Amino acid sequence: MSEILAFLKTIEDEAKTAIENASDKAVLDSVIYSYLGRKGKLAEISRGLGKLDPQSRPQVGARLNELKKRLTDLAEKKTGILTSTLTSADTFDYTLPGKRAFVGRRHPLMQTVDRIVNIFRGMGFSVATGPDIDTEFNNFDALNTPEDHPARDLSDTFYIRKGILLRPHTSTVQIRTMQAQKPPVRIISPGRCYRSDTPDASHSPVFYQCEGLFVDEHVTFGDLKGVIIQFAKDMFGPRIKVRFRPHFFPFTEPSAEYDFSCMICGGNGCRVCKNSGWLEISGAGMVDPEVFRAVGYDPDRVTGFAFGMGVDRITMLRYRIGDIRLLYENDVRFLRQF
Repeated sequence: MSEILAFLKTIEDEAKTAIENASDKAVLDSVIYSYLGRKGKLAEISRGLGKLDPQSRPQVGARLNELKKRLTDLAEKKTGILTSTLTSADTFDYTLPGKRAFVGRRHPLMQTVDRIVNIFRGMGFSVATGPDIDTEFNNFDALNTPEDHPARDLSDTFYIRKGILLRPHTSTVQIRTMQAQKPPVRIISPGRCYRSDTPDASHSPVFYQCEGLFVDEHVTFGDLKGVIIQFAKDMFGPRIKVRFRPHFFPFTEPSAEYDFSCMICGGNGCRVCKNSGWLEISGAGMVDPEVFRAVGYDPDRVTGFAFGMGVDRITMLRYRIGDIRLLYENDVRFLRQF
């Protein structure tokens, strides 16, 4: 057994010298193959362990494994040294085409927000903003929402503490604006909202909304329809159609939901619109007198309309995106398409 151990020591000395003296990567690779490769000297010794007596075999095997590890570590260290000493002239291939840098751009959601803002500014609306964290009064009470309304439940709204919550809509900005100024008011309020939804292809606990408010004397439902129809044509083209359906919201009376004709199939029916030819956008209506009273407006003197829309939904329709989660995953491969 002593002869085998002495032979291993000789192999180790030879391998160390060869590795340390390797002048470049090609020479080092040849040395590694000669000693540590599948047909190298250590592999040959390993295959001969079966010929040793049972008492010597464990000790020789352990020494062989230790030797393999020492030589492997030494080879890796030498590889690092050779790699770090390479110059740019050694590594750069001047025949390769240049790499075009990716230029960052606005997120598709923000592109849609910009487009929405530009359209409504063209109709005389200004942009108003407010905090993401707001009071229960601004979120529900001032909007004529009953105390037993499902939207107030913990299963639907994120409460921070009693009376304070993450806004589930940007209608809070409408309340804040009316509290801060007298009529006339003509604003839109794009921003982030939060609801206790389980993420899926069409729902997200964080999403973007844009709501609008117009308050003045002699404002009518016809004015509301004109604004929504003009927005639809500016956003999706002159061939788009809009329909209004009766609905109920605590903060508007009368209320309606409005749909756009499907821009995928042109209103003929497809999988996206569930073969109806229409895509539901959001709700709208004339501001309820109780909302005016909550902010100190005289409902006998002024009227107004309010509307909302999901920016995520508009973005998905605009860019033919089938899953809302793609808008929030920050996957560069997806974002580079826009």
